[in-house]
Amino acid sequence: MVEVKIEDVWPLFGLRLRTPRLELRPVRDDDLPALVESALAGIHDPERMPFGVPWTDAEPEELARSFAEYHWRNRVNTRADRWGIQFAVFHGGRPIGIQELHARDFAVLRTVESGSWLTRAHQGVGLGTEMRAGLLMFAFDILYAEWAQSSAAEWNRASLGVSDRLGYARNGVNRVQSRPGEITNEIRLRLHRDAFARPDWRLAADGVEAALRQLGVEERGNAGDQPH
Repeated sequence: MVEVKIEDVWPLFGLRLRTPRLELRPVRDDDLPALVESALAGIHDPERMPFGVPWTDAEPEELARSFAEYHWRNRVNTRADRWGIQFAVFHGGRPIGIQELHARDFAVLRTVESGSWLTRAHQGVGLGTEMRAGLLMFAFDILYAEWAQSSAAEWNRASLGVSDRLGYARNGVNRVQSRPGEITNEIRLRLHRDAFARPDWRLAADGVEAALRQLGVEERGNAGDQPH
């Protein structure tokens, strides 16, 4: 009898990215309870909403249910012309946040979009920069993206600081409703692969080939092929 593993059923589950202090891997169902606990422990000042959708305002039971639905929905909608990977970010074996990577028509546009959250207990020590840098290495060196895009509320200096340190340039402003009746200016950011301010460490990655096949991405590089 042939043994079939979950990575054979859903190849993205075999993807692992490792930075000096963190491991990033696509969210599995077994990760959901601990991730919900991390989110409920606190991500941001309750007085200000950093997300385009105010999901952290929900009551705990509703938050847990909608959190799971969001991750399941993204899996179902994964296909070659539109995909999203929600990486659980692990530090010391515990999930402390999420780092997302999305793309539409990637084969033509070679552009990715990122978003993230990190528990307040782990903010302010460089982990936000490290997890985004690892994601950008994956995007530029393994997926061979040309551009990476992101956004942050204009008051969110921590997120904007991460982008500044990694080389992003401002790319316009959107007005968004972060909560009912609450309007925020959202700063758009854009980074070309040649402008990426690389850290002095290398990304380790496993499970790349099968993951790229699932995403419909032609394999052109690996974690050691970093442009100079």
